[in-house]
Amino acid sequence: MTARVNVVVTGSTRGIGKGLANEILKRGHNVVVNGRTTQAVDATIAELTPSASDGARAAGIPCDVSKGEDLQRLWDTAVVAFGRIDIWINNAGISHPRQRAGEMREQDINSVQEINLLGMMLATKIALLGMRAQGGGTIFNMEGFGSNGMVTPGMGLYGASKFALTYFNKALVSETGDGPVKVCYLSPGIVITDLVKRDMGSTTAKEIERTRRIYSILADRVETVTPWLADRILQPQKTGARVAWLTRGKAGRRFFMSLFRKRSVLKDADFTN
Repeated sequence: MTARVNVVVTGSTRGIGKGLANEILKRGHNVVVNGRTTQAVDATIAELTPSASDGARAAGIPCDVSKGEDLQRLWDTAVVAFGRIDIWINNAGISHPRQRAGEMREQDINSVQEINLLGMMLATKIALLGMRAQGGGTIFNMEGFGSNGMVTPGMGLYGASKFALTYFNKALVSETGDGPVKVCYLSPGIVITDLVKRDMGSTTAKEIERTRRIYSILADRVETVTPWLADRILQPQKTGARVAWLTRGKAGRRFFMSLFRKRSVLKDADFTN
C-alpha cells in the first residue's frame, strides 16, 4: 500500500461523513471520527473497525463543531492518536425543514449557520494552524446545494451557508497560495442522507413529486459516491482543486439518458419523516 495517511472527518457518525470514514479505513488509512455524543462516536468506531485493512485504526471523540474548544480538542486527540493529521475534511452540516421568507425560525437561522458556516470556519482555522506547525496537510471543505448560487424555494438558509462556504474557500485558496497547507473543495452532489430525507419529508405532495423526479435523475446513495470521493481525497491534490462527483457534464448526460431509461435510486422510505 502507499504510505499511510491520517484523516479527520467531521460529522462522521452518519451519512457521507461515515461513508468516507469507512472507505478510508478500507484503503488502509487511519481515520478520526466525531459526532455530538460519545455513544454515537463509540458505536461508529465499533461498526467501522472491521472494515479496516493493513493495520489501519479508527479513533474519535464527541465534538460540537460550533465550539472552538471542542475542535481544538478534536485536533489534539487526533495528534495524540496518530502523530500528525494529513487530511482534514469539514463535512459536518445540518439542514432544516423548508422555510420560505417570513417563515424562517430563529432557531434554524442560528443553528444552520453556526454548524455549516461558522463551524467550518473555526475548524479550518484550527486545522490550518496545526498543519502549518507540522509542515503541511490538506483541508477539504464540503460544498452543497447553493454553492453555485442555485436557488430553490424554502432552501435559503442551507443554500446561504454553502454559498458563503464556497466564497470563504476561494478566499482561503488565494491567501494560502503555494504554502504548505492545501485548501480544496469537496463536492459530493446530491446524496441520499438523513439531511436530504428530512428535507423531502417536510415538503408538500406537489413538491415531493417534483423532488422525486429530479432526484431520480441526479441523486446517488452514500455507498455509490463515497468510494469515488475517498480515492481522490487520498490522492495528492493541488491547492484549490475541486473533487466533484456530479459535474455539469455528468448531470447533462443523466438528463439526456432519463429520456430513455429510468434510474432506481430512491426508495419509498426516503420520502417519509
